[in-house]
Amino acid sequence: MANDPLNLDEPDEWAGLWWLPNEPDYQVPGVLRYVPKDGLVLSLIGTFEDRIMTTHAPGVVSIHEGLQTWDVIHGAAEQREITLLGCVPSASTRTYGARVKTPDKQTVLATMAIIGAHVDSEDKAAFSAVEVSVEDLGNWAASSVFEGFLNAPDGILDGSATISVKPLETQSVEVDGTEFRLAHRHTLPFFDQRRGGTVGRMRDTAFARIAPPDAFSLSDAMGSASLVQDLIALATHRAAGVIWLRLELVQEGSASSADRPAPRRNADVLYSPSAVGKHDAKAADHHRVFFTCASLPFEEVIPRWFEAYGRLQSAMNMILGLRYAPARYVESNLLTAVGAAEVLHRGLGIDEPPIPADEFKPMREAMLAHVPEEHRERLKGALRNDPTLRDRLYALAARPDQEAISMLMPDVDRWARRTTLARNDLAHEGETPKHSIEELIAVVDVTTAVVILNLLHELGVPAERQREIIREHPQLRSTARSAREWLVAR
Repeated sequence: MANDPLNLDEPDEWAGLWWLPNEPDYQVPGVLRYVPKDGLVLSLIGTFEDRIMTTHAPGVVSIHEGLQTWDVIHGAAEQREITLLGCVPSASTRTYGARVKTPDKQTVLATMAIIGAHVDSEDKAAFSAVEVSVEDLGNWAASSVFEGFLNAPDGILDGSATISVKPLETQSVEVDGTEFRLAHRHTLPFFDQRRGGTVGRMRDTAFARIAPPDAFSLSDAMGSASLVQDLIALATHRAAGVIWLRLELVQEGSASSADRPAPRRNADVLYSPSAVGKHDAKAADHHRVFFTCASLPFEEVIPRWFEAYGRLQSAMNMILGLRYAPARYVESNLLTAVGAAEVLHRGLGIDEPPIPADEFKPMREAMLAHVPEEHRERLKGALRNDPTLRDRLYALAARPDQEAISMLMPDVDRWARRTTLARNDLAHEGETPKHSIEELIAVVDVTTAVVILNLLHELGVPAERQREIIREHPQLRSTARSAREWLVAR
């Protein structure tokens, strides 16, 4: 459909005129092409001045090394306004002195495109809402506008059936003045006549809509999209690519009447997210999904996620990084998983000093009194009243449902000790000679699972569901087997 959002996994192009915002009268024809694996490329017939020059006097100009870049380029193509952001010239061809005069050419790479609006920068508050579709969002939503019926009079299928569409009520919740909606968009029936038969099609797309109380910028919109993307990645335990991202522009002026509101103006965003969603790829198997809106309702999970996302984002980024871009070497994954556990422990606010502060301070002063003056400052920095890594691991293992933890690993003490030893050996000596590769893999997987169980616990995933995840999720079930083999005292 003409008004459908632009999918990030589909190529497209726009032929039109392009100009720099500070020189709107100098317009250059060209074609903008978007290819998912290559990004955005603007091919101009003509050039913007990309040389860095200094004018010393009339007719006296110095040309310096390097090229200019442009924060913004505006365009008008295919009856749409277009904004290109983060623009860098990659090639320019000029024909000075050529025997046959032909137009100059220039190729410009852009980081991001807004198809449908002109904005001055990523930070301009020009939008009122953002809509985003992410892989497996419909699976996580646990709802669909479609219903199917097979006719079976007298209990015998007669070959007739129907598929019906029943629009769903949009789920919504408000958090700190920002409205979050879980909505569906569906197409009308379409019959595709093929030589070998006819295919009937309809499509139901689940998407999230975020509308803050005030106008917000593209940067803010990208942050909101990441919030949804990371929630689905956590819930499905795999990378969740962005399928499309659409912005609603702030309505300026008053072009509406009381009985006819002004139509919404939308703009599509093309960019390279951490993962590009494949809109026709098969959805995640339900056994691999940690929780859905059926087990943790939308209006409950969004406020909890909104609060936890800011507080625990560093730990979540690290643990989700193992899903988006796992390292090839187990040592790198070890540092990431254990680092996520440490950061999570700090973010949870349970970072209690092992020795009461009123006792530790005089103890430290008494010890420093026996240290020569020239070494005192160095030793003072080393005497810290912080929990050890082992303390942090014990504390994290104590937070989720304890039956789920015991199903994951029967020997918490062994896991905490072997994880601490592996991290310390790697960080201080550059190798882990006391661990086999199999044991290191078990350490990484169990530590990752402990972090995930803590995040699910923070979101309010019930204890019984935590146990089901360990029993039923293929990857965590395998992790539990590895823990019983490699992380049990013998």
